[in-house]
Amino acid sequence: MEATNRQLSLGTIRQIAINVKDVERATAFYRDTLGMKFLFQFPGLAFFDAGGVRLMLSKPEDPRFDHPTSILYYRVDDIAGAHRTLEARGVRVEEEPRLVAPMPDHDLWISSYRDSEENHFALMSEVARA
Repeated sequence: MEATNRQLSLGTIRQIAINVKDVERATAFYRDTLGMKFLFQFPGLAFFDAGGVRLMLSKPEDPRFDHPTSILYYRVDDIAGAHRTLEARGVRVEEEPRLVAPMPDHDLWISSYRDSEENHFALMSEVARA
């Protein structure tokens, strides 16, 4: 069978690169402000664990890639509490927590923010119905 006819099966995402302007400033934000688990650092690179997916903070290697990253949605159990914590830590809020999808057995809530490098990120929570 030709390589082009083979079925492609991608695995789980292992690492996501987040473009930053200042690696040290972004490292402090993700470690100290967001409280993410810091893994390791090399000159110009910092790595964090997001539930088994590694986040790599780095400056873009090529001007073609010098743009904000995709929006990452982080799962939290208590979106209202997480939102209050981020607000208290001075994180820039783009959207307050809001219901986006009522599901049969839970409600999906989302809120969005900016990191220290102007990248968007969001929190999402699946809130069980009483």
